[in-house]
Amino acid sequence: MSEHFVSNPLIDRLPQHLKQFIKPQNYDDYTPINQAVWRYVMRKNVDYLSKVAHHSYVDGLTKTGLSVDEIPNMYGMNRILKEIGWAAVAVDGFIPPNAFMEFQAYNVLVIASDIRQLEHIEYTPAPDIIHEGAGHAPIIANPEYAEYLRRFGEIGCKAISSHKDYEMYEAIRLLSILKEAEDASPEDIAAAEKRVDELQNNMGELSEMAQIRNLHWWTVEYGLIGSLDDPKIYGAGLLSSIGESSWCMTDAVQKLPYSIAAAQQSFDITKPQPQLFVTPDFAHLSLVLEEFANSMSLRTGGLSGVKKLVSSKALGTVELSTGLQVSGVFTNVISHEGKPIYIQTTGKTALAYREKELVGHGTETHKDGFGSPIGKLKGINLAIEDMSPRDLRAYDIYEGERVELVFEGDLTVEGEIITGSRNLQGEIIIISFRDCTVKHGDTVLFRPEWGVYDMAVGKKIVSTFSGPADVRSFDLITHVPSSTTIKAKKSDERSALEALYAAVRKHRNGTETANLSEILQTLETRFPEDWLLAVEILELAHADENEALQNAALQLLETRKESRKEIAHLIQNGIELVLKLEQV
Repeated sequence: MSEHFVSNPLIDRLPQHLKQFIKPQNYDDYTPINQAVWRYVMRKNVDYLSKVAHHSYVDGLTKTGLSVDEIPNMYGMNRILKEIGWAAVAVDGFIPPNAFMEFQAYNVLVIASDIRQLEHIEYTPAPDIIHEGAGHAPIIANPEYAEYLRRFGEIGCKAISSHKDYEMYEAIRLLSILKEAEDASPEDIAAAEKRVDELQNNMGELSEMAQIRNLHWWTVEYGLIGSLDDPKIYGAGLLSSIGESSWCMTDAVQKLPYSIAAAQQSFDITKPQPQLFVTPDFAHLSLVLEEFANSMSLRTGGLSGVKKLVSSKALGTVELSTGLQVSGVFTNVISHEGKPIYIQTTGKTALAYREKELVGHGTETHKDGFGSPIGKLKGINLAIEDMSPRDLRAYDIYEGERVELVFEGDLTVEGEIITGSRNLQGEIIIISFRDCTVKHGDTVLFRPEWGVYDMAVGKKIVSTFSGPADVRSFDLITHVPSSTTIKAKKSDERSALEALYAAVRKHRNGTETANLSEILQTLETRFPEDWLLAVEILELAHADENEALQNAALQLLETRKESRKEIAHLIQNGIELVLKLEQV
């Protein structure tokens, strides 16, 4: 398969802070065993899921260019994905939730390019190309679902995290890597599991990000659609797990009607899910998403929104009623009668309007932080933003005038007005002072010797959200994960087995002829743990009507079922798939 990079306009327009997560797919790194794993899972999935998955799945396999027989070249997929308005990029395992969702907002599918080991063919907690490529990609060919996914990303990337959410992300990332690593010690895995359990049991009140991740999990990853009595699968986690896609259809898994209550239902990524949520149709997903968005600080703002930003200890934005946006790390909020009357950031801060940084108000100007009163002047019903030029003159809010502005909540700003900035509607959004003192009661918040004081204008906070208003205002290319995915180790024994898989693959493709009987014999004597190659040989023998080779392969597989009882069902599934003679 060609490794030529096929670009896509959606990838080209991604901001740089998202491009930092993209990595090369390195298609040649996929081994013949990797290809056989993909082929087994896809053959099994297409055979089974054609009966239990939403009809969009099988339709989408064709539309997105996914092949049953070989791992997809994701960048080659972009030629086809472009036709349905999407793109695909490769990443290294889990990436931070905000970034993952922001990719979705740009109609870009994030695909972990590694593939699960043969030992984890049934399920892996680590994101891999089977989960992402064969799970997510086919369903986005459904326009209604694709728009839900895009909208989810657009809203989700604005959700405010708690400081513990990032710890949980790192803990789950490490655990998923260790569980997929072939030589990870039981002690290391146990320690990682303990860390995840400790965090899960000590997260406190669920943050917005935790809640919207729950919604994502119970829909995009593990969603069912239809009726409670006869649901179909559409979640990528189920579509990519040959074990859980069967398990979820049994009565052992409780089926619940999907509603906003799912935001409070946490999940364990390392275990089968005890309950799943069923949506009647894709339109209902969007209704619940909008219901949740209405509860987010993105739409409610206010004191609680600022408090969430302070608690998050991360870069966020406060938007005022004038449209002025203040982006930085918020460290304090002063309130009066349940309303915020003063906000404070520490460190680099930028001011923007409609997601565009205001000239002269970037992080160089506000490198040490930013603070401003919010609300109305005491005893005056007319907010500053609503004042006409005549009103402003009457209250001495005028260039060159020295003025004392007393806000509700005993907050005062005293200084000489230099100038003001207006928004497109003509409302004052910033007033700049020299020789200025800002006080709350007896507490001094800004002193004259600190330089020019820029006061934000806004009678209330209408929105608060994660991240900056203008992504160009900050250096966001800083993500360095604490763990990296672990590649399979090479050995003479492994290389010899890979050579056998390669020979069988070339035989099937017609590029070289192999002695399949001899390969089967070598497999029997030298590789007592392997079983998948015998399934591949069985398939070829059956297609060629080579009864002797077919019986020999069946005999070996029956022996493997006895010696490896923990995977006997996988071997049996492979036998049945071949002998049913179904086109897949």
